[in-house]
Amino acid sequence: MSELHTFLFDGLPVRGSIVRLTDAWGEILRRRAANTQTGGWPDPVAALLGEMAAAGVLLQSRIKFNGALVFQVFGDGPVKLAVAEVQSDLRLRATASVIGEVAPDAALPDLVQVGGGGRCAITLDPRDRQPGQQPYQGVVALQGEDGRPLQQMAQVLQQYMRQSEQLDATFVLAANADVAAGLMVQRMPVAGEANLQGQAGGAGDGEDEDYQRIATLAASLTREELLSLDVDAILHRLFWQERLLRFMPRSGADGPRFACTCSRERVAQMLRTLGEDEVRSVLQERGEVEVGCEYCGQQYRFDAVDVPQLFAAASRQPPSSKAVQ
Repeated sequence: MSELHTFLFDGLPVRGSIVRLTDAWGEILRRRAANTQTGGWPDPVAALLGEMAAAGVLLQSRIKFNGALVFQVFGDGPVKLAVAEVQSDLRLRATASVIGEVAPDAALPDLVQVGGGGRCAITLDPRDRQPGQQPYQGVVALQGEDGRPLQQMAQVLQQYMRQSEQLDATFVLAANADVAAGLMVQRMPVAGEANLQGQAGGAGDGEDEDYQRIATLAASLTREELLSLDVDAILHRLFWQERLLRFMPRSGADGPRFACTCSRERVAQMLRTLGEDEVRSVLQERGEVEVGCEYCGQQYRFDAVDVPQLFAAASRQPPSSKAVQ
């Protein structure tokens, strides 16, 4: 069962989380493999997406926000776009668009940073967005301060937190065919949180030493240990000399779980935005309009009866200033 564990270091301005996605991650992989049009992802792409899904849960669990956290990586390699979306109640979904060959040993630069155009973006999209309200978004390049490509998603996130959020954080991420997992330790903001970007403030020398010690311990966790050890073993292995305050784990209906937000009405609205002429041309050519969800594989079909009803319903709706979500 997928689970999320959170903890504090007693008396220190440092907090941490560990996530293990098992059934949720397995459902994402199963649905992709069952899609007859796409098939499963190459192993390096699946590993990248699993790390992103685990990281998305870690980040979403640390903010007070009613909406979706959308974690995207895009670039000029064979992976044109990878997305992990996590709702405030930890429902999650993920997908990746792959064009071209992926080598069995491909690393992050080989997937999205071939020509140096790779980017990481994290967007907070409010559930009840008001007209004119823009989502919060931070974007960073997939290269370090020395200009060299970053080799791991954990390094990308650490850079994102420093540059876009002005917060120190350490990540260890890993994924295989059975589990996607992540560890995060983070220096706590001095006061409050508005969204992902906390109120960062200057830390004293002692606080900085405490964080650096804990960050060094966290970074010593190997990817193999993260995938194979249970949470109790990981915490004992890393922090047996620290005083931890652990909170009740989140699992089951309260924990990370796969869920897709697609629906026939959302697809219908998308078709309306394409325009009646475009949709009717597809209908005439193929006999029906078929749209598949990239996240869950659900197929939505609109035939010669459905299509006229789509646009007849749209013409009966009064004008509205509210943007389509």
